[in-house]
Amino acid sequence: MGAGVSTGRAGALLVVGDVITDVVARHRGPLAAGTDTAAAIRTLPGGAGANVACWAADAGCPDVRLLGRVGADTARWHERELAAAGVRPRLVVDPEAATGTVICLVDTGAAAERTFLTDSGASLRLEPADWSDALLDGVARLHLSGYLLFSEPSRAVAGLALAAARARGVPVSLDPASAGFLLGLGMDRFLAFAEGLDVLLPSRDEACLLTGLSDWADAAAKLSRLVPLVVAKSGARGALVARSGSVLARVPAAPATPRDTTGAGDAFTGAFLAALVAGADPVAAAEHGCRAGARAVEQVGARPPRPRAGEQA
Repeated sequence: MGAGVSTGRAGALLVVGDVITDVVARHRGPLAAGTDTAAAIRTLPGGAGANVACWAADAGCPDVRLLGRVGADTARWHERELAAAGVRPRLVVDPEAATGTVICLVDTGAAAERTFLTDSGASLRLEPADWSDALLDGVARLHLSGYLLFSEPSRAVAGLALAAARARGVPVSLDPASAGFLLGLGMDRFLAFAEGLDVLLPSRDEACLLTGLSDWADAAAKLSRLVPLVVAKSGARGALVARSGSVLARVPAAPATPRDTTGAGDAFTGAFLAALVAGADPVAAAEHGCRAGARAVEQVGARPPRPRAGEQA
């Protein structure tokens, strides 16, 4: 377990989102077009939704549940990895599609910046029949991966989950997930969905994209007129907490020497949500998130470190 938070009140965190196989290729300098580039390559469990769930469990949330869709090719491996991380998985096995795969190209220079090549596979084939309102029994918070919004079937699931949670008074959070995919979806469609949320957790770039503003503080403040609580993440710049049109706090990043920034935002979100479930205020929760993000970038892969962390057999 990482640096956890006290669990002052009962209640589960339910995450609905993607479970992905990450192929992480760490290289130094530009890729050599038309020939070979030396790299260290590992196959690891990932997916924004699954990563958030694992980091929430690592942060001390005692009951973390995950609904996602995978292919038969790696279903047992992913289920085993999630359970070992302290997550209660409910994985729907797709009868046709393989588990989604992301190739993470990580430049091992000073910033350890990464580029993703994404084959969503089964993850965005989550469909309304996979959802049941009973999944919310005992749940204190629902978190939706923004990737759900990027296909029609999984967007319908996100809508069902959001409506069911609102009917029960369960707060709902969402991470927009991808500036590139947001452009394809359209800002108006995303913001219309966001009106039903309680917490929005965009990156700096996503906040600016959603508002058309160049300053991320102004962007976070504007978004908080639509969604009650906005927490904007920006890696080494830390995070901003905004509510009701104003920035409440700027939370500094924790010191870190980055090796791989894959999953850093998911780590922030998981630890942030674990702190909220435990009763922390949003600023204190963001501090937990920044510490988790710093831990995440100092290791390879998007999940919390643990003894004998599994690579795919």
